[in-house]
Amino acid sequence: MDDLQSEKEQLEEMRAWWAEYGRWVIAGVVIAIGLLVGFNQYQSNKVAAEVAASELFESLAEHVSDGNLDDAEGVADELASNYANTSYAAQSKLAMARLYMDENRDQDAANTLSELVAMRGNKALKNVGRLRLARVLLYQDKPQEVIDLLADREGVAFAGLYAEVRGDAYAALGQIEEAGNAYRIALADASQTVNRGLVQMKLIDLPDVDPAAPDVNAPEADAVTEPDAEPDAEPISTDEAGEAE
Repeated sequence: MDDLQSEKEQLEEMRAWWAEYGRWVIAGVVIAIGLLVGFNQYQSNKVAAEVAASELFESLAEHVSDGNLDDAEGVADELASNYANTSYAAQSKLAMARLYMDENRDQDAANTLSELVAMRGNKALKNVGRLRLARVLLYQDKPQEVIDLLADREGVAFAGLYAEVRGDAYAALGQIEEAGNAYRIALADASQTVNRGLVQMKLIDLPDVDPAAPDVNAPEADAVTEPDAEPDAEPISTDEAGEAE
């Protein structure tokens, strides 16, 4: 009898608990199912977007290879507008910059690479874009912009390649000591991405700077002043002239 009463009490407790919390349990199950369905839908859409972007990028690569600038620009614009969050949109910036340079449109190439550098994500591609942008700026004779672009990039991927380009920029600015330091950093890079022979030649070709060399523009402060020649005779005063007469 006590066992039967205990079972009834447990059943009543379960009914009371369900009456109070049952709606939240159902809501939680519905939300979990909704999240699962939504996640699956998101993944499906993401895969579909990647496939579509991949096909567009293949088309873009063909246009770039053929030198077909107008069609390439159309495909690149579609990738930027509809698939901006895919890696293919970032890769299209690199491809278009190359095509622009082939067409002697270096400012369009610089603008395209600047857009890539400003994009979110795609860190590896942005490193490539930053390096190519620096080289375009050097081609445009803008070494100070190169220095600004690559500032504080010593401890990152591509550090050796960045250091080499910084060395080129410093050399163009006539800052020989800074150029030498940058080339030495590039030579110390162990990633084997730097053309060490070329960098070594650049370092050797830098003009020597002699810190003890005199400044040709400085006034000759130490020049010796020759003393005035002594007069042949002392001047005669007026009184002495009268006595002489």
